[in-house]
Amino acid sequence: MEVFIEADNKKRKIKFSGTASQLLKKLNVNSETVIIAKNNELVSEEENLKDKDEIKLLSVISGG
Repeated sequence: MEVFIEADNKKRKIKFSGTASQLLKKLNVNSETVIIAKNNELVSEEENLKDKDEIKLLSVISGG
């Protein structure tokens, strides 16, 4: 699986199969700080991911 982490501006290749929530835990990423995209479509933390998927962890930006 290829994972792009926007906050680090890095791509990582890892072997993974499970939910998006489990992937965030594996990568030590706080779920409140990212939006998850699988194959360029936004998904929830309950979404099942496969090793062939392309994942992007996009930073959440908030302001006031």
